[in-house]
Amino acid sequence: MEIRALHDSAIVIDAHCDTLLSALEDRRSLLERSGRGHADLPRLKEGGVTAQVFALYARPPVLGGTDPTWQALRLLDVFYETASEAPDLVLATRAADIRRAKAEGRLAGIIGLEGAEALRGDLGVLRILYRLGLRNLGITWSVRNEAADGVGETRTGGGLTEFGVRLVKEANRLGIMVDVAHLSPAGVRDVLALSDCSVIASHANARAVCDHPRNLTDEQLEALAAKGGVVGVTFVPSFVAGERDRQSVDTVLDHIDHIVRVGGIDHVGLGSDLDGYDGPPLAGMPDATGFPAITAGLAARGYSEEAIRKVLGGNWLRVFEQVAG
Repeated sequence: MEIRALHDSAIVIDAHCDTLLSALEDRRSLLERSGRGHADLPRLKEGGVTAQVFALYARPPVLGGTDPTWQALRLLDVFYETASEAPDLVLATRAADIRRAKAEGRLAGIIGLEGAEALRGDLGVLRILYRLGLRNLGITWSVRNEAADGVGETRTGGGLTEFGVRLVKEANRLGIMVDVAHLSPAGVRDVLALSDCSVIASHANARAVCDHPRNLTDEQLEALAAKGGVVGVTFVPSFVAGERDRQSVDTVLDHIDHIVRVGGIDHVGLGSDLDGYDGPPLAGMPDATGFPAITAGLAARGYSEEAIRKVLGGNWLRVFEQVAG
C-alpha cells in the first residue's frame, strides 16, 4: 500500500499534547489554522490524526500556577467550547467513539489530566472529572504533589503516597488510564505493582537512546510491556537527542526501534507532546502535519503494514478499550 494511503487508512492516536493550554494562553482558536503553536484542528486533520489526547495541565506553584482545579476547568472549557463550534471534534470516552470518529472522518478528543494537583487530594474531584470525560490520569508533572513524587524529586526516593495508592485504585475502578510519564522511578514501580489494568507512559522515550531523566530505562520499558502497557514516543527535542543535529524524526524512529527490541511491537505508540515545548521543532516534524513522516520512516525501516498500524494507534486503541471500554 502507498505510504500516504496507509497512513490515512490507519487509526492514528497521539497520546499527549498541550494544545488546550497553548490555545488559552495565546488566545488562538483551535478551529483555525495558525502559524503559532504546533496543533489546531486543521493541522491535526492534515496530519491524519484520528484521536488526540488533550492534556489538562495546571501549572504547579513552582512555575507560577495558582488554583490548579480552576486551571484544569478553564482548559476543559476550551475543549468543550471548541467542540460546540466544530462538528468534526467529538469527545471520546470509549474505544467505540474512536472507531466511529475514524469512520466518519472526525477527530476524537480524549481528555487527560497532567498532574493530580487539580484533584486537591480528593477522589470526589476525580469522579466529577470522569463524568466530564477524563480518561487519562498523569499522576505528576515532575514535581511532588498529594499523590506522588515526580521525576524531579528523585533524591527523596519517594513513590506513591497513601492518597496516590487510593487514586490508582479509583482510576482502575472508573476506567481511567493510569499514566506514569513524569513520575519518579519509585512511583513507576509502585504503580506497576498496584494497578489492576495496563499502565501507560503517554509521552516518554528510551533512556538507552537519549540519557534524559524523563526517558525510561530498559527495566521500566520491560515492566510496562509485561503489564500490557504502551509507551508514547515523544517529539520533545531534548528527549529525542542531546545533540541538536540528531533531534530529528530519524532519531524518533531509533527510539521506536529500541522500545520494540526491549518490549515488543505491541507496546509502543506516539505521544508527541506538541505544544508542550518551546524552541526549534524536530527536523521533519514542524507541527501536527508531520505525523505521516513517522509512517514513511517506519516503512523505510522495514516494518510491516500490521506493525505500522500498531505503532500509529492500534496499540493505544487496545489499551484504551481494555481500560475505558
